[in-house]
Amino acid sequence: MKDELDTKSQPVQAEPKVKDKEVSAPEDVEALDEMEIDKKRHLNVVFIGHVDAGKSTTGGQILFLSGQVDDRTIQKYEKEAKDKSRESWYMAYIMDTNEEERIKGKTVEVGRAHFETETTRFTILDAPGHKSYVPNMISGAAQADIGVLVISARKGEFETGYERGGQTREHVQLAKTLGVAKLLVVVNKMDDHTVNWSKERYDEIESKMTPFLRSSGYNVKKDVQFLPISGLVGTNMKTRVDKSTCPWWNGPCLFEALDSVEVPLRDPKGPFRMPIIDKFKDMGTVVMGKVESGSVREGDSLLVMPNKAQVKVLAVYCDENKVRCAGPGENLRVRLSGIEEEDILSGFVLSSVVKSIAAVTEFTAQLQILELLENAIFTAGYKAVLHIHSVVEECEIVELLQQIDPKTKKPMKKKVLFVKNGAVVVCRIQVNNLICIEKFSDFPQLGRFTLRTEGNGDKLFSLPINYCS
Repeated sequence: MKDELDTKSQPVQAEPKVKDKEVSAPEDVEALDEMEIDKKRHLNVVFIGHVDAGKSTTGGQILFLSGQVDDRTIQKYEKEAKDKSRESWYMAYIMDTNEEERIKGKTVEVGRAHFETETTRFTILDAPGHKSYVPNMISGAAQADIGVLVISARKGEFETGYERGGQTREHVQLAKTLGVAKLLVVVNKMDDHTVNWSKERYDEIESKMTPFLRSSGYNVKKDVQFLPISGLVGTNMKTRVDKSTCPWWNGPCLFEALDSVEVPLRDPKGPFRMPIIDKFKDMGTVVMGKVESGSVREGDSLLVMPNKAQVKVLAVYCDENKVRCAGPGENLRVRLSGIEEEDILSGFVLSSVVKSIAAVTEFTAQLQILELLENAIFTAGYKAVLHIHSVVEECEIVELLQQIDPKTKKPMKKKVLFVKNGAVVVCRIQVNNLICIEKFSDFPQLGRFTLRTEGNGDKLFSLPINYCS
């Protein structure tokens, strides 16, 4: 990693919509008041997949089944959807709260909501499926611990999402590069008249997805689980599907599968790191983000990086609840003194003073080229958009240092001037403004990134690149 340079970071658009369900206080590394201790773990779950696969509907159904939404609200949404001649969209209205999303039936922002099972507190991140909103999907996946890939079993819909250019493929690749290590693949719309809970259709989708998931870097046996559901009517979600509906399924329902996912533990005593995804004024300056490492409590002195502003923690909120302290994995709002709201940008990081996060404009990274535009080559001078935690920043490849042999994992001797699809290369990357970044070996979540190229207007071409250790 290169020496620190003195420049400013550029503004980044933050996305989250916050929905107000209660989540209990996190467990601290030290003793707390009894009321503040909660034994349940907390996980962020991102729903990804092609547009119209049923992500928002599935998320809405989860909230309804877990008692977060009452029957009266559902009846109101049913009427609203019927008035718009969109009867089957009513469950999606729970997650898609703004009028643009409801009229178009497309998620634009990353919706956010909460539910609990017996062992876990979950935050749902409902990511957009449309290719125009892939940057928003990236910011959702960057905060996630586990992913739920929603695939439509309806005839023709799976094929559209899976073909080259479909968002099923790109979302899987992005999820892996952004650190979503565990994936639940839910085959949705199994109740559709073109499917009727057909085992043949389910097996066909699983057999096509498995090699692709493997090629994207997932250990399918260990880190991926497939299951069939109907998001619209809630079948095989909270309780297992009835044998009269689906005689061949002997696996878990969605809630059981979510509960059983194991994720690596983070260090509550490590250096504090919280990438900032949003900020606002409320009796001081309030920043929002997910704690990636360490713990925070009222009265702590911290740094806002990369501008090295010294701040004091006035209050910590875990969703709507004020808590004395919070540990890794929690989504927080932190009220600060010592800095103005306009001096903070999305992509800045709230960091401990000791062992603070590095701020750089140039760094060395190992990249895996997953997909280049047709006839494109990857060489010095290549420009792209860098996505790392909550940062979105234009970058340029300054120099290709060495190519890595994919079989031996060792550097190749010949000098490298350009590479094509599938190559693994070590190179120097430069950005215009200071960004906060860590070595992958120290903090995987803050040292893993994706590069994409943007076309004209809203058209986005995919160039996901994986940061390897």
